[in-house]
Amino acid sequence: MMKKILPLLFLVNCQLSTVNCFAQTLTLDECIGKALEYNKSLSSAKMKLEQTTFDMKSYKANFYPQINLLAFDFYSTARGEFTIEGGHLPIYSLDASGKYVPNVTVHDDGSYTLNQYADFPSQSMNWKLKNIFVGSVSLMEPIYAGGKISTAYEMSKLGVNMAQENIRLTESEVVVKTYEAYYLAVKAKELGEVARSYMTLLDELKKNVEGAFRHGMSTRNDIMKVQVKQNEAKLSIQKADNGYRLALMNLCHIIGLPLASEVEVAGDGGATASSLPVPVEMGVRPEHVILDNKTELARQNVKLTRSDYLPNVALGASYAYSNGGELAGKKLLDKGSASVGVVVKMPLDLFGGSTNKVRSAKAAYQIAQMEQQDLDEQMQLEWAKSKNLYDEAQTELSLCQTALEQAAENMRLSKQQYEVGFETLADYLETQAHWQQCNANLVNARCQLQLAYVQLKKASGTLLPTLNSKP
Repeated sequence: MMKKILPLLFLVNCQLSTVNCFAQTLTLDECIGKALEYNKSLSSAKMKLEQTTFDMKSYKANFYPQINLLAFDFYSTARGEFTIEGGHLPIYSLDASGKYVPNVTVHDDGSYTLNQYADFPSQSMNWKLKNIFVGSVSLMEPIYAGGKISTAYEMSKLGVNMAQENIRLTESEVVVKTYEAYYLAVKAKELGEVARSYMTLLDELKKNVEGAFRHGMSTRNDIMKVQVKQNEAKLSIQKADNGYRLALMNLCHIIGLPLASEVEVAGDGGATASSLPVPVEMGVRPEHVILDNKTELARQNVKLTRSDYLPNVALGASYAYSNGGELAGKKLLDKGSASVGVVVKMPLDLFGGSTNKVRSAKAAYQIAQMEQQDLDEQMQLEWAKSKNLYDEAQTELSLCQTALEQAAENMRLSKQQYEVGFETLADYLETQAHWQQCNANLVNARCQLQLAYVQLKKASGTLLPTLNSKP
């Protein structure tokens, strides 16, 4: 009987290939590649990596001196005049002790008389602002900032690592989602093939029953029984076709193709439980790395908070040049000046503000540690559950394969018994229906094994390679 069934399946596949000869056939790897290229969440994760990389470089720049250039140009029509009043200036002479003393006579009431003097005439001077230019260059180099600069840089590197692992996590989610959509389409397609194979058997049986009816060896009731099964098979074919179309639309949505695209799925490639490389232990998942980095970020934040209340020392240097202004017809400003200095800042915690902020950061670090421990345990449970589901799927596939072999042999024997009159048509129809159900169960089991396999790979952290790049 199996020798007759296999050619029937081949004919059904040939008919489907003829109908869909213009459709694009997609393999699983092609679908995964298209989904990874199209997925918006993955594109956002990559942009986040680019953003955190730029942030890390900006924090790294804080280790180097900050150089500022300043240019100031000012023009004003302001002008004015001031006068220095004239008067008498005393004349100094040399006394006996060799000192110069004014040649004056001091009176008892404190007044004095100039014995010799020189006249100082009054002086009037004009001033104009006109164009004034000031240019300067300054340099500020942090010597010690309480560890703030180095801590912020380390935290930015952790941010880059988290963004990298977030890409891995998003990619694994996209792969799993694509797996599910692809094998949902494969399942619907193969269920349609099973239904068509069953319909072919029923068509052949109906011809035989109608022939027997014409020769008086069968009743019209027998024909009706076969027709009832045919109607059920037609409904199964329609449901499978509808499910296949919807599954293809869902797959197109995930991989970024128009929903009405003419595509087909290639199938599962005949993969079995023995051909899948199963991880034997749990590896490093992206979630593990992200949790580790989150906990480390909380620890670094304690240091960053403490640095706000530690001494800050910086070295500064500048050079400025000024030009402009006019006094008494001559330029007032036309020279440069240089300066060097050290700045020391020491915050005083008089009311416990810094102490409480550091304590708050330490509490946040402890919370992050507890959350990491809890989530690590949850991932261990997820790994164990995925392993059990995969083992159960293997067992189910093996049982379904055995059941199909037994159903095919039972149908072969039932046909022989029916043809020689030792078995009723109802019994023979029941064996055919059982064979069709075993075929459908095998399709379900194969697809379920593939989905359990990819979930196990994701839970073990081996679905995608670990990103080892360091900033």
